[in-house]
Amino acid sequence: MAQVKFKGNPVNLAGPTLKAGDTAPDFECLSGLEIVKLGSTPAKARLFSVVPSLDTPVCSMQTKKFNDQVAALKDKTACYTVSLDLPFAQKRFCDAEKIANMNNLSDVRNHSFGKNYGVLLEGLPLPLLARAIFVVDKNNKITYSEYVPEVTSEPNYDKALAALKAVAV
Repeated sequence: MAQVKFKGNPVNLAGPTLKAGDTAPDFECLSGLEIVKLGSTPAKARLFSVVPSLDTPVCSMQTKKFNDQVAALKDKTACYTVSLDLPFAQKRFCDAEKIANMNNLSDVRNHSFGKNYGVLLEGLPLPLLARAIFVVDKNNKITYSEYVPEVTSEPNYDKALAALKAVAV
């Protein structure tokens, strides 16, 4: 079982540890009140930026940075922020911060993204997702994955963006 640290304390992750070359698992998340599955996302390069909650400083910064940096790839990619925040809170955040290039996926319904992508933190007083990045190509193959070792730290933006650009055709 994989582990990350949350504020310095080891925490287990539920689910598999995915790596480049693996087939991206399906999920059922909410975008507003609509159920979104992997198969209903566009068959092009996709970035899944996974965060614990948009209402925290590092998650907010991560979403804003990716929003700015993927703008030039908008037609060739589909980019998502995945969290356990309610869809209403996600929308409020994105409206307030003028996030236009990242779509929201809420895993609050059944935690299927968290379980299937190995990012659901176990043993906390409330369910949260670990910080992670997944780049998936048009054939649903994972080309890049990063499980950030300390949940309160930022991901490697440069590597994630390079991986996204490599499959954005």
